[in-house]
Amino acid sequence: MPTDREVGTGYIMDDSKIVDLFFDRDERAISESDRKYGRMLSSISFSLLGSSEDAEECVNDTYLDAWGAIPPARPLHLGAFLSKIVRRISIDRYRHKHREKRGGIEELCEELSDAIPSGVSVYDEYENGRLKDALNEFLSLQDKEKRVVFVLRYFYLKPVGEIAIRVGASESKVKTMLHRMRESLKTFLERRDLF
Repeated sequence: MPTDREVGTGYIMDDSKIVDLFFDRDERAISESDRKYGRMLSSISFSLLGSSEDAEECVNDTYLDAWGAIPPARPLHLGAFLSKIVRRISIDRYRHKHREKRGGIEELCEELSDAIPSGVSVYDEYENGRLKDALNEFLSLQDKEKRVVFVLRYFYLKPVGEIAIRVGASESKVKTMLHRMRESLKTFLERRDLF
């Protein structure tokens, strides 16, 4: 059974082979990662920053971080591993560039802060793992459409209009769904006394 799959006119290397290249300190690990995941990483970063130039720099920094992290890390899902890195780097860059401005990430954190007890930083709690574990548990209890809407809004930071198109619903329905999910999340967190 082949471990690489043909895409277009070339081959896309299997994650395990790319990770092996990282372990071998073979620079092809970077080019193969970019070939397979470059567009996705650029899209994640661009959705956070709104700048192609900044997104490109964040993607390059992602490969540098991955080079330093693999080894010892041996990610089973390289795409998810790289996505987490590019998201962190992009958020850091956004915060640095927009210390005085509001909107974007702050707006989304403000939306989620309605569901999180006061005095708790959404970003900090997510990064330290407590909120991430709670969100994963909460999302596992939701139907697929709700999970998709929540992740698109609060992980990929997609606008409501784009989410509506992707799930085939009206913007009003998506806004209502997000509002109800935030209320459910608040109840969920209160019942578990997580914060």
